[in-house]
Order: sequence, then C-alpha cells, then structure tokens
Amino acid sequence: MQRLTVKVAKPYDVVMERGLLARTGELALEVTAPCKVCVVTDENTHGLFSETVSGSLASGDFDVYKITFPAGEETKDIAYFGKLLEFLADNEFTRSDIMIALGGGVIGDLTGFAAASYLRGIKFIQIPTTLLAAVDASVGGKTAINLTAGKNLAGAFHQPSLVIYDPETAEHLTHEIFLDGLAEAAKSGVIADKDLFDYIMISDDPPFSEFVTRLVDSSIRVKASLVEQDEKDTGMRQLLNFGHTSAHAIERLSNFDITHGSAVAMGMLIASKAALVEKWSRTDCYTPIKTFLIKYGYRMDPGFSPEQLAAAASIDKKRHGDVVSVVIPLEIGECALMDIPIDQLVDFFKAGM
Repeated sequence: MQRLTVKVAKPYDVVMERGLLARTGELALEVTAPCKVCVVTDENTHGLFSETVSGSLASGDFDVYKITFPAGEETKDIAYFGKLLEFLADNEFTRSDIMIALGGGVIGDLTGFAAASYLRGIKFIQIPTTLLAAVDASVGGKTAINLTAGKNLAGAFHQPSLVIYDPETAEHLTHEIFLDGLAEAAKSGVIADKDLFDYIMISDDPPFSEFVTRLVDSSIRVKASLVEQDEKDTGMRQLLNFGHTSAHAIERLSNFDITHGSAVAMGMLIASKAALVEKWSRTDCYTPIKTFLIKYGYRMDPGFSPEQLAAAASIDKKRHGDVVSVVIPLEIGECALMDIPIDQLVDFFKAGM
C-alpha cells in the first residue's frame, strides 16, 4: 500500500492500493474510534461502491448512515448543503462522529464544507472515486459550494483526516470523466513536474491501473508540496489554479455543460498562448499543451468570446481588488503568478484565443 503524508497543521495520510474500498472500516479506525459515520454519495456512485464501503465500516463497529444526492455540479449548491446539515442534525451527529465523502469532486466539496460547518467542524474522510477528485480535489482541504454569481464562492479550508484511493474505481469511469482527471494531472505536470507531463505525452496504451496510479501519485505529490508551503492559499498554492481562471468562466457560461476537466484543458491552452504572444514565458508552452489536447481529443474552442470570458472571470474568487491572479507557464514544469488588471482581462483572452 502506498502512503503519503500531507504535512499541514494537522497532518494526514493519503493511502492508495487496489481493493482499499473493502478495507475502509479498518483504515477509518486509524483516525477515529468506532462512532456514527455519515457516508455522502451520489446516485451514480451509490450503486457501484456504497455497499462495499458501508459493509466494511459496519465490520469495524461503525454506525453507518447514508445520504445520496443527484450526480452533477448542480448538487454543489446551498440547497443541498442545507439538506446535508439537516440530515446530520436530525440524526444527532456529534463532534466525535465523522463524515465520509464517497464520490467525485462535487461530493467531496459538499461533504467537506458540511464537515467544516456542522458544530463548527467535525472530521471527514475523502474517498475519491473519479480520477479528477483523486488527483486534485481530495487533497488540500479546499471545500466549497457554488453560488448563483459564480463557482466555489462559499467555502472553508477544512483538511480531511484521511484520503483513501482505490485505483479500481477508475475502471468504471466514462472516457469523458476520465479525461477530466487527466487534464488536472497534466496541469500538475506543467506547473511543477515535467517528468509527469512527459509521461502523459509519451505513454502509448500502458496498463490502465499502472497509468492511473502514476497520475494520482505524482499529482498528489505536486499538490501536497504546494499545500504544505501555503495551506491557506495566499501564495505559492495558487499555482494550482493554472488554467482555472478561464475554466471557471467557461463552466459558468456553459451552465456547467462543459465539464471541469475539459474547461481546464482549454484554460491551459488560453493561458499558454497568451504567455507566448505576450512573451511572458521563457519557452513555447503553447505547442506541447495544444499537442496534449489534440492527442487525447479535448475540445479546443470554448465557444465564448473574449468579452464574455472576461466578464465571467471578473467575479472569480481569485480576484483581489481590481486585479485577477492568473497562472502563467514559464516552461513545462514551472509556472508563475501574474496579476492582471480587470480592465485588461479582455486583452488577455484575446491574446490567448
């Protein structure tokens, strides 16, 4: 079993191995005594994995409660957040009880924010079942829900007590959902791990489990390193937002019909082209990123104008005052933060499209 410790104020482990879902109860006992546990999942994940997880928890003498939400980004809103809090209160959860997020990034964000808020904070465990959640959302303690005005505008920093990843879950993903996670893994490579990006580009049909395990392990190491330096996202950790200024605007403008990973892929393309055009980067990062999108069949054109993207990006949570922090690639494996004035966002998007 692979084990990586994320060394933040309250350190926690990320454990990874095939078959770990069936050992959830055993692993949960590493971070808590037997207690009530609320397993939060979605309709897609429920039928695939919840019985295995719940059975394992029951065998560890946990008192298991389950709540299932609709699958999709629309679940990450204040209404479902309220339903989850009411469920905890109705079932008399206390500070000695825990929550488990069993699903993708939406479930992880919703569960984490509820865990941060209920009784001013209870423990929770992340069990990501999508590649996107495994390589990114499950680690780092960012939790959030969306507001009508934009994505992830309400949330809290609340680190999990444990992250459990079973690579077998990736075998159930659709190709589109798999590509969402692959885009975030490629992002990790661009910002801090050239070997990872090169591995993604040169890999030609490797064993699937081996490929997924490498993506998750390397991506988590990149993220853990930045989170350890900047737990509350005030400096270096913001490099993890590469491609996300554009991505969040694209998602919102499409009413989330364009998935997060697809939007991130286009966002990386926009940022790298703008950096090349404006001569901000030391080398041409646009061409290898474009080659990545072409190789794996990502959408290339978001279908929105620079003016539309700028308007949506102007209310992004990365805005401070009259500027938005954008991540610019200097070369594959190294990025930098750049503040762009709000009134110059249109020019940024024009340069990148």
